[in-house]
Amino acid sequence: MNQAEGVFAGLRVLDVGSFIAAPAAATVLSDFGAQVIKIEPPNGGDPYRALAAQPGFPESEHDYCWTLDSRNKRSLALDLGNPDGRRLLHRLVSETDIFVTNMPLRVRQRLGIAYETLAVLNERLIYASFTAYGETGEQAHMPGFDSTAWWARSGLMDQVRPDGQSPPARSLPGMGDHQAALSLFGAIVTALYRRERTGKGGYVGSSLLANGAWSNGCYLQAALCGAKFTDRPPRTMARTPLSNHYRCQDDRWLLLSMSVSTSLEERCWPAFTEILGHPEWAADARFATRQARQQNHEQLIAALDQAFAARDAGFWHQALTSAGVTVSVVMRATDLVGDPQMLATGVLVPMPGSGGAELTVSSPFWVEGSEKVAPQMAPQFGEHTDSVLRDLGLAPAEIERLRNAGVVA
Repeated sequence: MNQAEGVFAGLRVLDVGSFIAAPAAATVLSDFGAQVIKIEPPNGGDPYRALAAQPGFPESEHDYCWTLDSRNKRSLALDLGNPDGRRLLHRLVSETDIFVTNMPLRVRQRLGIAYETLAVLNERLIYASFTAYGETGEQAHMPGFDSTAWWARSGLMDQVRPDGQSPPARSLPGMGDHQAALSLFGAIVTALYRRERTGKGGYVGSSLLANGAWSNGCYLQAALCGAKFTDRPPRTMARTPLSNHYRCQDDRWLLLSMSVSTSLEERCWPAFTEILGHPEWAADARFATRQARQQNHEQLIAALDQAFAARDAGFWHQALTSAGVTVSVVMRATDLVGDPQMLATGVLVPMPGSGGAELTVSSPFWVEGSEKVAPQMAPQFGEHTDSVLRDLGLAPAEIERLRNAGVVA
C-alpha cells in the first residue's frame, strides 16, 4: 500500500525534533499513511544520523538507527535561527495537521516554534510536545535522554540488576524512547479524535519521566503503597526456581516462567520433571509442592543447573513448549534476523534497500482493514528541500536565494 491509501492519508506532519522519542511517533504516523516532513538544521542535519557510528555500537557501514526511525519521511534542511527560515516554517505550519517536537522548551521560544506561537497560525493544528522531565516543576528545563530520564530516573536501572551486589545495568539505545514514542502517538491520535468532534486542534505531550514511571509502574505502586523492598537475590538463591534462567550445553540461556500462579506451576511440574529426565522429583518431598520448592530453592536450582547443562537450549525449548511450559531462549539480536514468527506476524517487514538489509522493524500494532504503507527508505540529508519548497509555491529563483543565504540546504 502507498501513502495515499493509508488511514492517515492526507495528514501532514512536521517532525521538528531530534534523536528518537518524538520523531519515532511521527514514524508511526507515517506507517499508516501520514506525510511527514523532517525539519533538519542545515549544518549537518539531525545528530541522530551519526549515532550508529559512535563507539560501542554494532559496527556497520549502514546508518541503521536512521534507517529505522526516519523511514517514509521527506527531509527539509531549514535554518530556524534565521528569520526567513522561521517564516517558511510558519507557512508550512498553516497547512499542517500535526507538529511534533522534542526541542528544549527555551529553544522553542527562541526559534519561534512554541505552542502559543504556532497555535494562532492554524486552529486545527495538533502540537505534540515531548520532554525529558515534563513541562512544569524545577526539572522542566533539564536535558535528558532515555538512559537518564527513563531508565535511571525511574528506578528501572536499579531493579533489573542480577542481584543487590551487581552494578546497575546500562539500557540499550532507544529502549525507552521507542516505548515512549507510542505514548506520544496515543496522545496525538486522541487529539485527532477530539478534532473530529470539535474542529479544533490542541496541545498534547508526554515525557521520558512519565514513561519511565509507567514502565516501572508495578514496583513504583508498591513503593506508593508502603511495600517493603529487599535486594534481588543472586540467580542461584532465587525463591522461584521455576521462574529463573539456566545455562544450557551450548552456552545459551533458557528462561522459565512457570511461577506466575500456583495452579500453573503445579499443573506443569509433573510433565516438567519427565522432560528433564527426573520423574522422581515429582514425588520428592523437597520438590513435590510449590511451597517445598520455594523452601528448598537452592537445592532445586543446583539440580536444574545440572539437568539443563546436559542439552542444548534449542532441544529444551522445543520439548518444554510442546508440553505447554512457558519458556524462551534468551535471544541475541543476530538470532532474530529473518525470525519466522516475526515475519509471519509483521514484526519484521520488507523494505528493499533498507540500509543494507531487506527488512525493517515495523511499528508494534495493527488495525484491521487499515494496512500500513510499504516502508520507504529514510531520506538523505536535505533530500527533499527543493520539492517541499516548490510545494509551498516558491519559485526556483527564491529557492536559490535561500540556499545561497544558508537558510536552506
